[in-house]
Amino acid sequence: MAESESVSNATPVGEKRTCLQDGDEETPAKKPKVDGENGNAPNTDGGGGFADMMKHGLTEMDVGILKYVSDHEGFSGILKERYSDFVVHEINKQGKIVHLDDLSIPADSEEGAETEQQPNDCDVLTEEQKKQLGELQLFKNKEGNVSIEVKDDTKEKRTLVHKAIKTQFPGLETKTEEKEGHKFIVAYHAAGKKALAVSTKAPRKHFWPKNRGSYCHFALYKENKDTMDAINVLSKFLRLRPNMFSYMGTKDKRAITVQEIAVLKITAERLAHLNKCLMNLKLGNFCYKNHPLKLGELQGNHFTVVIRNISGTDEQVHQAMGSLKQTGFINYYGMQRFGTTAVPTQQVGRAILRNDWNQVVDLILKPRPGAEKEYLVRCREEWAKTQDPEAALKKLPNKRCVEGQLLRGLSMYGKKNIVTAFGLIPRNNRLMYVHSYQSVVWNTMVSRRIEAFGLKAVEGDLVLRGTTAHVLTAEEAESHSIHDIVMPLPGYDVIYPSHHIGEGYRELLSADGLDLDNMRHKVKDYSLAGAYRRVIIRPTDVSWEVIHYDDPRISLVHSDFEKLENKPAPVFKKDGKYRALRMEFSLPPSTYATMAIREVLKLDTSIKKQTQLNTVWFN
Repeated sequence: MAESESVSNATPVGEKRTCLQDGDEETPAKKPKVDGENGNAPNTDGGGGFADMMKHGLTEMDVGILKYVSDHEGFSGILKERYSDFVVHEINKQGKIVHLDDLSIPADSEEGAETEQQPNDCDVLTEEQKKQLGELQLFKNKEGNVSIEVKDDTKEKRTLVHKAIKTQFPGLETKTEEKEGHKFIVAYHAAGKKALAVSTKAPRKHFWPKNRGSYCHFALYKENKDTMDAINVLSKFLRLRPNMFSYMGTKDKRAITVQEIAVLKITAERLAHLNKCLMNLKLGNFCYKNHPLKLGELQGNHFTVVIRNISGTDEQVHQAMGSLKQTGFINYYGMQRFGTTAVPTQQVGRAILRNDWNQVVDLILKPRPGAEKEYLVRCREEWAKTQDPEAALKKLPNKRCVEGQLLRGLSMYGKKNIVTAFGLIPRNNRLMYVHSYQSVVWNTMVSRRIEAFGLKAVEGDLVLRGTTAHVLTAEEAESHSIHDIVMPLPGYDVIYPSHHIGEGYRELLSADGLDLDNMRHKVKDYSLAGAYRRVIIRPTDVSWEVIHYDDPRISLVHSDFEKLENKPAPVFKKDGKYRALRMEFSLPPSTYATMAIREVLKLDTSIKKQTQLNTVWFN
């Protein structure tokens, strides 16, 4: 099924994201910290506090999320109290759940290919040299260096020293220098500014056996870090461009996640050495293959989610989870699709589709209610006062945010060339706005479809036959269920239901100043082909348990890394004073775990409502 999801994962600065999605998502908005997570209650007294900012955020009703499929009561609980309450394991294209459970090097490694003819490279460094190199590697002196004199000056000896340093101390680079007739190998930090400034040449090609696959695939385990942040860290230590890495989907920040990554012509040995010096990241399950990974190749994600402080009885929990397993949930686009500030992303998307570029600029740059970073407030005030892009840009320390990129474009191309100026924003970020508008339309029309016809297939509904949509006759509807039905995202290459909900699309777009029959845009990037999306998703591998515990600071999930370290699993007490629901389920790509959780709890998952819930709980 064609989905627009994969291009919408970048979030402009100034547009924060809420809880989480299908694991293929980026930075969530900060949530109030609780006792046990750096310990302090949130600032709930206004004055720029998080709760104050969220007064102006969106609720589910604002983005068309209105209906439930189950008839159980629902109950309250705290979502993502700790990042370890949300664990995501990728399901690869073979349908296997990706785990980090093996840190060993495969037999076909750089060592195996070369060391038979060479002495052990560990022996070429003294203990004192190893100590100095270790300190340099751990950022104790990022701009410094370690010089090792090579007395027995042969090319073979120098090669061994170079290799020993790079293998044992990832993140360090080496060069040979001559001083007063003596040769030295100088090690320096690849992440240092001086080092990066001098290194303009392409890296030297290392020996790579012909019978080994060109790509090293590995499982990346990360805690509280999003995928691109993790790849940037690996790139820095290995001195590679980030585009040397490939992956099938980006994962949440505020979570523990495990996913498959591939990197071109870097040995498992070098990657494994990074485990000595990385925080909140672990690499393992190495193997060599002849192909990279591609976005969207994954089959889905497996979730382990803990909802703390639940109010529901065991019977209520059983009823809610049984419904999730049997019937599923409405496949709404989750709240993080729309931003959480007072200017939702779909409003910008609507202005783009209407070709109203002055409004696009106004929506992105105008002052808005709610607490924001001080420099963004100053930037917006300057723009409102002077309409001078250069003056407003000077208020931003980070020019790479969406506001900064737009202002830079306006200062370069002028306010009469907004389309060109807007083009300076990365393509994924620009498309996120129009996809956000499509998503609100889809959510709204699906709510109307459920309201009108409930959970059965009816004449005029759409089903997919291959990749082509087909309109059901009354007779065909008898042999289909709600799980077969799809609804279109608006575009020029889709058809609409033939019942009155199809006409509702036209009315909704018309009210927004758009023509359903003319979804091609003057700028090709913003021409929407549309796509089809299943109305109901039924998770697989669903299981759950209600657990009791005494210490709110402990993790309630046994992570892959804890298992590797032989750390004991969490112990639950039958008479513990706190209750939590621990659930597991698998979802296909481009579906939102928060929407499954919403169906269980019958609670608004918007960060605005969750913040209010948490604030009440703390007080």
